[in-house]
Amino acid sequence: MISLKKKSRVVGRFAPSPTGPLHFGSLVAALGSYCLARQAGGRWLVRIEDLDTLRVVPGAADEILRTLEAFGMTWDEPVVYQSRRTDRYQAALEQLQRAGLVFACGCTRKEVLASAPHVGEEGPVYPGTCRAGLGEGRRPRALRIRVPQDRICFVDGVFGAQEQRLESVVGDFVLRRADGLFAYQLAVVVDDAESGVNQVVRGADLLTSTPRQIYLQACLGYPLPEYIHLPLALAPGGEKISTRHGGLAVGAASGAGQDLWRALRFLGQSVPDGLQNSCAAEVLAWGVKNFSLERLPSRSRVAAD
Repeated sequence: MISLKKKSRVVGRFAPSPTGPLHFGSLVAALGSYCLARQAGGRWLVRIEDLDTLRVVPGAADEILRTLEAFGMTWDEPVVYQSRRTDRYQAALEQLQRAGLVFACGCTRKEVLASAPHVGEEGPVYPGTCRAGLGEGRRPRALRIRVPQDRICFVDGVFGAQEQRLESVVGDFVLRRADGLFAYQLAVVVDDAESGVNQVVRGADLLTSTPRQIYLQACLGYPLPEYIHLPLALAPGGEKISTRHGGLAVGAASGAGQDLWRALRFLGQSVPDGLQNSCAAEVLAWGVKNFSLERLPSRSRVAAD
């Protein structure tokens, strides 16, 4: 069993993908991570997760950074861009290869779907087809990591005790994709460890990814951060907010202070009505001083009225 140990020194982060302007769901994650890090007297970092170049929108990263600055959320170190760190992901991959944990997989997604024993929380569970080696005539595509039968256990700051058996929920998962891109799970683990991040505050949609990341941290000898998964902001139709929900973008249209007030209210914080039309600096200062995990709703909620 792998268990999570809480660290005392706080380094938080916000890690958006530059697929469009900052939306309400991302603001919720940024605000929660910022308030908790600053409240503890810690540092707050920003990382741009731009590995998947096909999804990156030109200019979106700069727009996101300008929006954060307009909200008064300033970062303590230069912004990290994942697209500039592939050498670090390669080094981590090679470390795992030397440990005998990585194997080449020749399966297409269609083949995995057809042969998976069952569908897990995030799609088909990899059945281990190539674990013992590639079949005759098959070429390597992705690189996967062998997962254990052990339970991965941790305590989330909002959702409480969690456990997952990787073998039955996701199977051996991908570290480098067939197109040569490094997978999110590997990149985020390397980035957090090398930046000293020990408090990961993000949306609840990533809660089930956490056991994979804890396993990779253990394999690479990295310290384990504290995890806090915030309730997920949903669009009126019930789906997760994304950049296609243009009406839920944040910024100059509605006013930075009002957007921060809405985000704090969404997170269950008792921000006074009188601050609704205040400037961003005043609302943010209230959030840093008064933010409380105990007030967080423990389930997803609809963001837009």
